Amino acid sequence: MKCRHCQQLLTIPFADLGEMPPSNAYPQSREQCASERAYPLRVWVCNNCWLVQTEDFNRAEELFTADYAYFSSTSTTWVAHALRFTEAAIAQLKLNENSFVIELAANDGYLLQHFVRSDIPCLGVEPTSATADAARKKGIAIVEDFFGKRLANNIASDYGKADLIIANNVLAHVPDINDFVEGMAQLLKPDGVCSLEFPHLLNLIQQRQFDTIYHEHYSYLSLHSVQRILRAAGLVVYKVEKLPTHGGSLRVWARLSVAANAAQLVVDASVENILAEEVLRDMTSVKGYADFQSIITDVVDRFVAFLQQAHADNKVVVAYGAAAKGNTFLNYAHIGTGLISAVFDAAASKQGKFLPGSHIPILSPAQMAEYNPDYVVILPWNLREEIAAQLKPQVKSGCKFVTAIPELLIN
Repeated sequence: MKCRHCQQLLTIPFADLGEMPPSNAYPQSREQCASERAYPLRVWVCNNCWLVQTEDFNRAEELFTADYAYFSSTSTTWVAHALRFTEAAIAQLKLNENSFVIELAANDGYLLQHFVRSDIPCLGVEPTSATADAARKKGIAIVEDFFGKRLANNIASDYGKADLIIANNVLAHVPDINDFVEGMAQLLKPDGVCSLEFPHLLNLIQQRQFDTIYHEHYSYLSLHSVQRILRAAGLVVYKVEKLPTHGGSLRVWARLSVAANAAQLVVDASVENILAEEVLRDMTSVKGYADFQSIITDVVDRFVAFLQQAHADNKVVVAYGAAAKGNTFLNYAHIGTGLISAVFDAAASKQGKFLPGSHIPILSPAQMAEYNPDYVVILPWNLREEIAAQLKPQVKSGCKFVTAIPELLIN
């Protein structure tokens, strides 16, 4: 396989998680569980541009289907994060009723709804029908398609170019990353800006976040790799922010390089600071990626030992959050209903279905009392505080909450 950005032959392995089904493909019946398809999940490092990427076995259309079950608005903290971003962007970029904002991967309108309420014209691009329909119900105009240069040209012709293009947690999800970023550059006004958020590969490694690896994530991103990809498309990174979201993310601000040169744009010190931190952490050398497979094994062994002991002690263990990251974890660890009885999730789109691979049933949180659990494993560990606060009134005194990443935590 060649690097999806620079075409260098990939020879450096990063992680091999065996075979598992796509993490957001939830079987709706036992029959569908039996016919489920699994694919190898292997990740490689490009030692030319340092893009970390999955080995390709399926197309985006097979992963992001019409009934895609991830709805961003399920998380109140994520909606609040979007509101803070919107308010800051409006103030800093001086957006108004004459501006035009485009969000790529708009999902259910969790973010653009805030621009609508501020009377700022906006458009969402979202390929999955279920979430696109939810966004439309919030008064958001949606183009239902996968984004790239072709669609960028169509949008520019039909709607005009953007003052602000937002791409939150989507850059990792695109198989043709060059086409996607080139499309962003084509769709910007000469003085427009792009804002991209993505989980930082540095945190994935340091915090042992191997469960964020799944088929829908084609790429795992450092600032070094993103800066190079953007530069090749004619975009210059001028500021970077560190965010706590998704276990540690970056927000990268970029604009057209020709416009930046004309305006003598000052590049913020944050860019060089984070690049230097990545170099210090060996993210531009093979050394920085060499031991991750053994780290995965250690994390899983500790968690499985906890589950086995709980089972031996006749304790009831359930899980909360039918998240993609949880599916990667459970499938790699070969955990099923023998050790975790059920998983609960607030998203109605997932309830009544089964986790892919492990086939643990997904239930409404209202049913948790029926299980009277001794332990609740919070699979989306990045939302531990939010979820634990929601669940405490629903579980018995003495029930403990468990997360496995970055380390096993039981309290």
